[in-house]
Amino acid sequence: MFLQRVGNRGIGLGRLLDRAAAKHPTNVVILDHDLDIAPEIGRRVTVPELADLVDDFASRLWAAGVRPGEQVVVHKSDGFDITLLALATARIGAVPALLSPKLDGPTVLALVRRAGRPHLVTDGTKLAALPDEVFGEATSVLLTSGRHAGAVELRALAGAPRVAPVDNPPDQPALITHTSGTTGIPKLAVHTGRTLQARYRPQYLVTRPVLLRRETIAIHVSFVHSRLFTALAISLYRGFPIVVMVDSDPARTADLFARMRPGILEAHPNSYLAWEELADDPRGPLANVKLFSSTFDAIHPRTVHRLLHASKRRLPLWGQLYGQSEIGPTVVRGYTRHRSPDADGRCVGMAFPGMTGVRVVSRNGQPPSRENPGYVEIRSDGRVVTYLGEQERYDKQLSDGWWRMGDVGYRTRWGCLHLLDREVDVIDGFGSTLAVEDALFNRLPQLSEVVIIPGVDGRAVPVIATKSDEPLAPGTWRSAVKGLPPMADPVQLRHEELPQTATTKIKRLELARRLGDKAA
Repeated sequence: MFLQRVGNRGIGLGRLLDRAAAKHPTNVVILDHDLDIAPEIGRRVTVPELADLVDDFASRLWAAGVRPGEQVVVHKSDGFDITLLALATARIGAVPALLSPKLDGPTVLALVRRAGRPHLVTDGTKLAALPDEVFGEATSVLLTSGRHAGAVELRALAGAPRVAPVDNPPDQPALITHTSGTTGIPKLAVHTGRTLQARYRPQYLVTRPVLLRRETIAIHVSFVHSRLFTALAISLYRGFPIVVMVDSDPARTADLFARMRPGILEAHPNSYLAWEELADDPRGPLANVKLFSSTFDAIHPRTVHRLLHASKRRLPLWGQLYGQSEIGPTVVRGYTRHRSPDADGRCVGMAFPGMTGVRVVSRNGQPPSRENPGYVEIRSDGRVVTYLGEQERYDKQLSDGWWRMGDVGYRTRWGCLHLLDREVDVIDGFGSTLAVEDALFNRLPQLSEVVIIPGVDGRAVPVIATKSDEPLAPGTWRSAVKGLPPMADPVQLRHEELPQTATTKIKRLELARRLGDKAA
């Protein structure tokens, strides 16, 4: 919208680290893992060193035959070098398409095929898990590690002549990411430099008055999600040291935070849920956090309450951004320590004035309300420009510039958006499954996950996981569900048995299918 368009010349991914290095040449990025593409660089790297590494690999990609406008699929083992390879690809004018390491081989093959003979950057481990047909679907296969007779090893191209950066027009494709895939094969969402910059601006403006001094930021975000690129730009342009995490294990995270004392956290809601136990750590790993930021889903009130009270800062803040891969963050709300764990977790906030718009459209001709939620639609210049190879599918979600989010909810008289369910997860006559999940989290502190899905008979089935996988006593469950809508008895699984997306969301439809198959 208007304020997203003023002076929007595109984000310029290929030169992002160059600009950051010029502004703050002594700033550092700290890793909790070694880079596959450059293990010798270590885990504490200056921004100029990272900029040079991106330049180096951009030249290697050029030497391997990658040219401006071509698509480069990056599918490798998890790590920050996924992001660095995307920046290197963009630096020579090609278009990075990032595929999660969690995707299975047939899904990756389908997406490579949809991309139309792209170059494929992968590693020996991931290549071994892909069907052999991938070689026929890719223009070239480039390895970051390992060996294969049909692939080119990027390490063999070390010392390739450096190549001048290629700056594409801001309305050309700049990045391709995939949707969560909770409803099937993921869609490939095409971003331009201008749409990414339109996402950057509201996030930058909303954090500017909150963060008045230099803070260390710890980021645990999927390396294949567009959110990471705007988070990097906001942080690096302000000279914030960054801790980039691949590991969210609570014990190791506590050790890292106790050592680094981050002032800002950016993570998935499910990561925060797992980190609740850090609030009890006597070392105070969360004591210095000024801002907790979550961007992918509504966060459970219990988690917000526990983590905010673990901070020793005078006025810590929780910033929640509601959005989607296809359109970026669109609605914002802040929380303080005063928020009760019993608060309504379905209220996700207000649109960014002058930058995003939100409306709720009736599903049945009646005004949308708590009892009769409508379709949530968003307007933003951060919207992707197409689904690669699926334009008709993209067009179906657009109505006069408004994007159908796939969620149902309502707005209060003050304009606050309440998110009640995904469209595909609505259970007739049950009410909001998400609201009931919030209530169960608050009543059962031993839960590490709860997901309510429709059973084969249409009844609501709660699927739960507990901390340390301790069995939940039937009497404890019966007490917890008093006053809630009727549900079947809970199905308890280990947390690792729950199917997850790249951003750690539970794949509800797949989970329902698995339980249905088991019942059959």
